[in-house]
Amino acid sequence: MLFKECFLMAFTALYANKLRSLLTMLGIIIGVGAVIAMVSVGMGVRSNVQESIASLGSNMLIVSPGSSNRSGPRGAAGSKTTLKYEDAQAIESKVRNIDYVSPNASGNYQIVNGNQNWNTSVQGVTPGYMDIKSLSVQSGSFITQEQMNKRERVAVIGTTVAENLFGSENPVGKKIRVNNQPFRVIGLLESKGQSSMGQDQDDVVIIPLTTAQERVLGITYVNSISIQVSNAKYMDQVQEDVEILLRQRHKIVGGKEDDFHVRNLTSLMETMTQTTTMITLLLGSVAGISLVVGGIGIMNIMMVSVTERTREIGIRKALGATFNNIMMQFLIESVVIGVIGGIIGIFLGCGISSIIAKVGGFNTVITWAPIAVSFSFSVGIGLLFGILPARKAARLDPIEALRYE
Repeated sequence: MLFKECFLMAFTALYANKLRSLLTMLGIIIGVGAVIAMVSVGMGVRSNVQESIASLGSNMLIVSPGSSNRSGPRGAAGSKTTLKYEDAQAIESKVRNIDYVSPNASGNYQIVNGNQNWNTSVQGVTPGYMDIKSLSVQSGSFITQEQMNKRERVAVIGTTVAENLFGSENPVGKKIRVNNQPFRVIGLLESKGQSSMGQDQDDVVIIPLTTAQERVLGITYVNSISIQVSNAKYMDQVQEDVEILLRQRHKIVGGKEDDFHVRNLTSLMETMTQTTTMITLLLGSVAGISLVVGGIGIMNIMMVSVTERTREIGIRKALGATFNNIMMQFLIESVVIGVIGGIIGIFLGCGISSIIAKVGGFNTVITWAPIAVSFSFSVGIGLLFGILPARKAARLDPIEALRYE
């Protein structure tokens, strides 16, 4: 009953000064909202990075031409020609614990169908590319090894290309022109939509690597080699084996710089996850400072409230209120400010997160963890910063308090 009475008195006191109570809560509202918004942005960035790397394939190694340590000006795209199709074949046949290997050669070309045309990326790949990228064909078929060996002019197209060249028609079996050469469409890919970085994954034409090299691009090298390792625990060993094999094939003796570099996407994901987690914690910590500022605001207003209600406190003590009774009343008032401010701040933070996602064009991730932590902090700060005013009120001498004008 005593607790209920103190609770009702706290609400009455806050309601009697509505504007002042709202302004007191404002620091807590902004603090909680800022923490939730900043953490959701940080977690959204982490999610985008993870999705972007994961879209390249699981347990992936990517071999690229050129040294990762090379200093000086970098060459233009396609200027590094140290990787060959034969390198990929050697990796596939000689390195253990590998599921798929797919070399890649690409370029951008105008694709033509009758009076319709579309500029898109043309990817020259091997059959293993389908499994590495987790692609599915909704109609027709994917490239086969036989078509690779015969250098056939066949193509598998994405839904964006199909819509722009064929409209609602089924493109399978139809002819298109790539770099003024006729190609037969043998497959239509399932739609994958946009990547986390905003790239349209359906805007692509896939052709056999050998066809791309000899009939379209006119090159003898590949732009990269994608390797899918059978298990994540073999990643480091496979990377080391690939590096040793390529040094032998490229006749790179000890002390000389490699003419290739291997990227471990699993390690890259771990590094990026750690980095984005630190950024998220930093954003949350900076936003959390405003919660402390809000707590100081609560303490200041509560100190003013004690001064204004000195005679009330004296009367209550004269009627038998104890030190603990007065402490409880003012602590409850302080906690109520923290609770209400925290609840409003949660809605504000979720709203700001949604606005940032729409305006910024990237995902924000709202979870219960920052909501629970920030709300707990708002209540704790209300309690912590209410102790000093409550003690001041409880320690007032009743005689002096009754004489206060």
